[in-house]
Amino acid sequence: MKKFILASGSPRRKDILEREGYSFTVITSDKEGVNDGFTSPEKLAVLHAAQKAQDVFDRFGEGAVVLGADTVVASGGKTLGKAKSSEEAREMLRSLSGKSHEVYTGYALISADMRETGSVKTTVTFNELSEKTVDDYIKSGLWQGKAGAYGIQDGFDLVKSYEGDYDNVVGLPIKQIEESIKEFLK
Repeated sequence: MKKFILASGSPRRKDILEREGYSFTVITSDKEGVNDGFTSPEKLAVLHAAQKAQDVFDRFGEGAVVLGADTVVASGGKTLGKAKSSEEAREMLRSLSGKSHEVYTGYALISADMRETGSVKTTVTFNELSEKTVDDYIKSGLWQGKAGAYGIQDGFDLVKSYEGDYDNVVGLPIKQIEESIKEFLK
């Protein structure tokens, strides 16, 4: 079995792979994706995932399989990445309140002889958020490092419903990519 590298520092992606029984090493990429404002959220997620995976593969991937992933939230024609401040996070949460939005996780698997990229979409509908809920969530700090400034798994009453893959919203659509991972690791 080949060495498996996760090109992401996300503790949530790490948890998903561990839960599924994978043995892997985490090596984070120095590449931070930039949103040019013109690329679709789906393509942006794939592009950023591929850049991260290629960066790690180029540095450490000889004889290995590298998995990169990137999650973006799309709402009202805007792509929401990670909030840079609590005020930006507050604005994102308010903009998502009571509405549906899309969560795209792009992935890239790279080895010496194979390459695969793709993305998975999940539609999430938020509850109407009170100012107290938004304040409490911001104070918790759980918004940090998360696309759209929230985590579906955080235990707050933010999400009313979702259509699609829960793990995709967490950050890694394992059900959709598991067969590919197994094929790459042969």
